[in-house]
Amino acid sequence: MGYMENYEQWLANPYFDAQTKAELESIKGNEKEIEDRFYMDLEFGTAGLRGVIGAGTNRMNIYTVRKATQGLANYIAQKDAKAQGVAIAYDSRNMSPEFAEEAALCLAANGIKAYIFDALRPTPELSFAVRKLGCIAGINITASHNPPEYNGYKVYWEDGAQITPPHDKGIMSEVKAITDYSVCKTMSKEEAVAAGAYEVIGEAIDDAYMEELKKQVIHQDAINAMAKELKIVYSPLHGTGNVPARRVLKELGFENVYVVKEQELPDGNFPTVSYPNPEAKEAFELGLKLAKEVDADLVLATDPDADRLGVYVKDAKSGDYKVLTGNMSGCLLADYEITQRKEVYGLPEDGYLIKTIVTTNMADAIAKANGVGLIEVLTGFKFIGQQILGFETSGKGEYLFGFEESYGCLIGTHARDKDAIVATMALCEAAAYYKTQGKTLWDAMIDMYEKYGYYKDDIQSITLKGIEGLEKIQQILETLRKNPPVKIGAYEVLRARDYKADTIKDLATGEVTATGLPNSNVLYYELSEDAWLCVRPSGTEPKVKFYYGIKGTSLEDADEKSAELGKKVLEMIDEML
Repeated sequence: MGYMENYEQWLANPYFDAQTKAELESIKGNEKEIEDRFYMDLEFGTAGLRGVIGAGTNRMNIYTVRKATQGLANYIAQKDAKAQGVAIAYDSRNMSPEFAEEAALCLAANGIKAYIFDALRPTPELSFAVRKLGCIAGINITASHNPPEYNGYKVYWEDGAQITPPHDKGIMSEVKAITDYSVCKTMSKEEAVAAGAYEVIGEAIDDAYMEELKKQVIHQDAINAMAKELKIVYSPLHGTGNVPARRVLKELGFENVYVVKEQELPDGNFPTVSYPNPEAKEAFELGLKLAKEVDADLVLATDPDADRLGVYVKDAKSGDYKVLTGNMSGCLLADYEITQRKEVYGLPEDGYLIKTIVTTNMADAIAKANGVGLIEVLTGFKFIGQQILGFETSGKGEYLFGFEESYGCLIGTHARDKDAIVATMALCEAAAYYKTQGKTLWDAMIDMYEKYGYYKDDIQSITLKGIEGLEKIQQILETLRKNPPVKIGAYEVLRARDYKADTIKDLATGEVTATGLPNSNVLYYELSEDAWLCVRPSGTEPKVKFYYGIKGTSLEDADEKSAELGKKVLEMIDEML
């Protein structure tokens, strides 16, 4: 069926409500808009759904949410696990409560109990709740840091991590098999409650989650010593972090936490930013203004579902606030957690630091210097969660710390997804600890560069929207596969990894070995002088991303080398467009 036939079918079918039809009537005659809404079904990918809110098969709406949930329910029934139930959380985005309710009622109609939070909660708490309640799965309604017009639907399995093989493919298959929306079950909330298939959760899970976070503190003594002196500015960016982040800091004893008032309350329109991404400089404009007014030591911002943490820290020498990239803050926390655990408790013989393939090589240096193992996984925190599960089931290996370059990390194993609430807590703890030594977090960062090397990592990305954009993204990857570079800027390509073909080719010897990781449409080039470049399509946005990293001899040298490599990458992109 073509897009116009799909459009007409939605207008004619009594299954779809009047509001949906009115929205579709309003675009009559706009063929481009109709095509974009109906040329495909919103794809249920390896993590779930993400798309623009609106009517149509290629949009986030109650019908696409119901279809996804019916597919999940069918898969759960196959596994004979309906009795375990499913936990559901949602963030501050527009339509999040409605989509969460729709998912709960579809599950209930399929005889699967839904545990739904009483109000918005952060992603890591959903991950925690799945395991705490013994659920077979979890659903989180969120589009993370995407622009305001987006929402999404993430699926978690019983280990608390986002779905990985074989469950991702099994659920995807069940969702894809549904071609008629009217087969998707639902029922009224009153019926669901009466059937014991709809339970509201909240405070008890919050309390248990908080206790798990506080168990991760290493230096409560440093917090006690500096609680009155350390000044923290925090912004939840209109999202879910406000209550839990402030609560954990208060319960640990931090006294000077200044919240950015303009960004404090939940708002799905995110009025103070163009999009609520703590990686973006504009997200910190209000926070930095407040930081200068109160002379803060550090400035923190969590994204709407509070799984990512952006950071600025004060340089006491210049008085400036320095931005920490996800690689920098991740390494700062990795180094703090591992070195301090080593000093206070000692480290296990089989402890591991885990990072993704697009994360800085400084992580490798930290692991090596501290005598711990390093595991590299595909992009996506679920693969770090998968490693934790592997440690648990095999009895071999102990998780120490895991992070990815996009401001996501996890301390502890209470959750199996990145957790910006525990990261907020730990970074404030680290700031207090270094303050007892007369140092700022920026001083600690410089110490790390001196110890491990001046690593600098960056990213270039291009957005290519629509059908043509998707085709162009694939074309870029295939062009690089057919004509792999032998030199990128000043760096020789030593080895080329193709995660789709599961190959690592040594360009000097021609030897080919396996990557050992799951199939993924990603290319990676190991370069001379400990530099690298990785090319991958975004899993959540119409973008192709070029990640790269270098190692310099000083901050200035690293900046120059990174800028030069970035320039060469942009030239490479231009040649392919």
